Amino acid sequence: MDILLPSLSHSFPKFAGKRQNCRKFLGINRVARMCAFTPSNSKKKTVWIWTENKQVMTAAVEGGWNTFIFPSNRQDLALEWSSIAVIHPVFIKEGRLIDHEHKSVAAFAEISSPQQLEQFQISEEQSDKVVVNLLDWQVIPAENIVAAFQGTQTTVLAVSKNQSEAQAFLEALEHGLGGVVMKVEDVGAILELKGYFDRRREVDSLLNLTKAIITHIQVTGMGDRVCVDICSLMRPGEGLLVGSFARGLFLVHSECLESNYISSRPFRVNAGPVHAYVAVPGGKTSYLSELKSGKEVIVVDQRGMQRTAIVGRVKVETRPLILVEAKVESENESYSILLQNAETVGLVSPLHGEGHQRTTIPVTSLEVGSEVLLLLQGGARHTGIEIKEFIVEK
Repeated sequence: MDILLPSLSHSFPKFAGKRQNCRKFLGINRVARMCAFTPSNSKKKTVWIWTENKQVMTAAVEGGWNTFIFPSNRQDLALEWSSIAVIHPVFIKEGRLIDHEHKSVAAFAEISSPQQLEQFQISEEQSDKVVVNLLDWQVIPAENIVAAFQGTQTTVLAVSKNQSEAQAFLEALEHGLGGVVMKVEDVGAILELKGYFDRRREVDSLLNLTKAIITHIQVTGMGDRVCVDICSLMRPGEGLLVGSFARGLFLVHSECLESNYISSRPFRVNAGPVHAYVAVPGGKTSYLSELKSGKEVIVVDQRGMQRTAIVGRVKVETRPLILVEAKVESENESYSILLQNAETVGLVSPLHGEGHQRTTIPVTSLEVGSEVLLLLQGGARHTGIEIKEFIVEK
């Protein structure tokens, strides 16, 4: 059941009784927990659409979002769209959002000043959902709202005008808000938001990594290799998926482990030469040479658990390289990768049972017969997207 109150300038007689004071999300006594966004630990996010554009409606329904907000005088539009697609229309009427049975749905507040924010209070019987329109505010108020509502059963949705604004609300303080109301007339904003959710949904799925046996090791010459520094810290067993061929990507370990040669850099993967492929969100690959600040990559651990990380910096330097080739048991296909010939560069080894596990083998310690992890996938690619096409790579 949803209620929409268009402004906090209205009085709230129905909010009498036991109330939850939300003054804390003014910015006073701000609570900040700096954590990475972890969708797998988050509740399912709610998305409502506020539009009068038919293309936006169609794209939203195709994306799985079917709750639409209409002005009270546009019941004709709601009826028209209901004949085209299965939607759940709700209407703004007398300061509320009601469904076709005139039942209320969520509390709503348009906040344009600290004074309005101070007045905002929700009673227990009206605390199921609340829609907040922050007007001129963005990231910091989102964090304050999340902090204020933590520990309650209230689902908070923020009105957003584009995908970037929606992302800020959904990722605030690790868990983010419960959802967003996309108030847009541009279909591109809906497609961008769907792409965002598709990329984040990958985190909930395990990659099927395969054990491969090293068959050949050869010191080569000099080449331009790429160090990828991400905006997250990696743990032992985590790294990037890299390979000379997209059909088989090696799990290259990060520099998170302490060594006698160099200080730990848990944000860095010494990934390989400029020509190599690296796994990026959406089941795609990118050349290492194409990575730059702001792009995204997939960080993967020994079990195949994946998460998305933002590239903060890329360093390309000329270094000595070593060629590593491997095969999977019962296959004749050979997979290869070139890496910097250094003790701090390593490949991730498979898990074996329980107890203490070896996480990485430095390339300088690799031997024929060593076991490493691969991601096997289709080899034919067009602009990083897998396609069905005959291809020979060697």
